[in-house]
Amino acid sequence: MADAATLVGALRAAGETTRLRLLALLADGEHSVKDLTEILDQSQPRVSRHLKLLADAGLVTRNAEGAWAYYRLADDAAADLGRWLVARLDADDQERAGDRQRLDAVRNAQQAQAAAYFAKVAGRWDEFRRLHVPEAAVEAAILEAVEGREVDLLIDLGTGTGRMLELLRDHYRRAIGLDASREMIAIARAKLTAANIGHAQVRLGDIADLDGNGAEADLIVIHQVLHYFDDPGRAIAQARRALRPGGEMLIVDFAPHDHEFLRTEHAHRRLGLSEGQMAGWARSAGLRVAHLTSFPPTNTAEGLTVCLWRLEDEQDSR
Repeated sequence: MADAATLVGALRAAGETTRLRLLALLADGEHSVKDLTEILDQSQPRVSRHLKLLADAGLVTRNAEGAWAYYRLADDAAADLGRWLVARLDADDQERAGDRQRLDAVRNAQQAQAAAYFAKVAGRWDEFRRLHVPEAAVEAAILEAVEGREVDLLIDLGTGTGRMLELLRDHYRRAIGLDASREMIAIARAKLTAANIGHAQVRLGDIADLDGNGAEADLIVIHQVLHYFDDPGRAIAQARRALRPGGEMLIVDFAPHDHEFLRTEHAHRRLGLSEGQMAGWARSAGLRVAHLTSFPPTNTAEGLTVCLWRLEDEQDSR
């Protein structure tokens, strides 16, 4: 619940065409100011000013990451009002339809950029991944998290060269690795064949657009993938659709950092994921963070801290 002053302030902030368009876009997921500027075809100062008014009214929240800032709908009563207003927008409104088309174009361009990068580095991916990252310690912790278990179905989202399928081979009866890069999938297939891992398969597919009809995975692994998404929460929510009731997720990714070159040179969209962000994304997907382990870098001057989150069904904690 919110007091009258808060609700009146939220209504005033939302009562403008551009700000209502922004709320509608943020109802579809988290976005950077850069992307919102492109979608709305307005100047960055103008879009930022509108976003600040929405943030001051409690309708949206801001998260700064290096030179970029990301916005999402807030979780309080004021934001509920914003969602209520968006739900009553005419889906066939010409302006709203144009915003959705430009949003799709922005997402497609980002996916194409990432695909080009992965195609270029696929052959050396394992080598790149180990640079300045405590990979041995992280993999040992992943194995510890599944010690003594053999799940029926493991799904590895963004499988890359199939390293997680290889590492966890003794802990699943069946496994599926999904990746959007044909080059990565080709390498993963070759590695699985060479390692004689016949109970795992890899498929070409978009992990941000999963078919939730067969929600049967006991364990979902998302290893060093989410920082390539503008909206990691959307990817987690999609992954949740493939998880059976009582299932778990293991997510490995970077803690927040300021290495801006990873955006410009290595197609990263997010400069790490914070504890608070992960807790919020998990909660929105009906999950909770059951455990978090952090791993400091092997090279303190240039390295990155890596986090391992274990997410479980929120119903299991009740």
